[in-house]
Amino acid sequence: MFSLEGMDRRKDEERVRSEGRLPPGQSLTLKFPVLHYGPVPVFDPATWSFRVWGEVEEEKSWNWDEFNQLPRAKLEMDIHCVTRWSKFDTVWEGVSVKTLAEQGFLKIKPTATHVMQHAEYGFMVNLPLDVVLQDNFLLATHFNGEPLTPDHGYPLRGVVGFIPGRENLETPYFWKGAKWLKSLEFMPYDKRGFWEQAGYHNRADIWREERFG
Repeated sequence: MFSLEGMDRRKDEERVRSEGRLPPGQSLTLKFPVLHYGPVPVFDPATWSFRVWGEVEEEKSWNWDEFNQLPRAKLEMDIHCVTRWSKFDTVWEGVSVKTLAEQGFLKIKPTATHVMQHAEYGFMVNLPLDVVLQDNFLLATHFNGEPLTPDHGYPLRGVVGFIPGRENLETPYFWKGAKWLKSLEFMPYDKRGFWEQAGYHNRADIWREERFG
């Protein structure tokens, strides 16, 4: 059967490949697949809070209203899942950890080297501090101009992607941003998260195809 959607997908895939934006082993998708472990949690804005702790000068916690008053950022990025789909030109809005640090909302101790994202149900994802402080990591509340849907991490998720033209920024696979994010723990050493303990690559660079350890 002739498929305009399929033809458009192949055309778009060839375009991003020619632009050097399609990492090895990846295929373009026009959809947004839902992948996570466990059930979708229920969000209650009256009890929700976001915490930063560990190797910081002062532990901070914001409720939902306070979090939404923090400096906002918008990023257009390509995202790449370890399961081999890639989605291009996605627009995310939220809070940049880099901006929080630069504007004094967060003071990180020089002893910090890594960050653990703690999410609902005890789920954890680790990243090097230098990646968390890059322009391509965001604490996101919105996707393509709309609040995140529950199955994509509402109300808050970590997001990391590739910014075209910013090849200097390290880009891990998309699982390195946790859905339903609750806190960031700044650590003086690395510690593996849920999927890393299950055999996924600890650094997870998309261009090196670091899928599994």
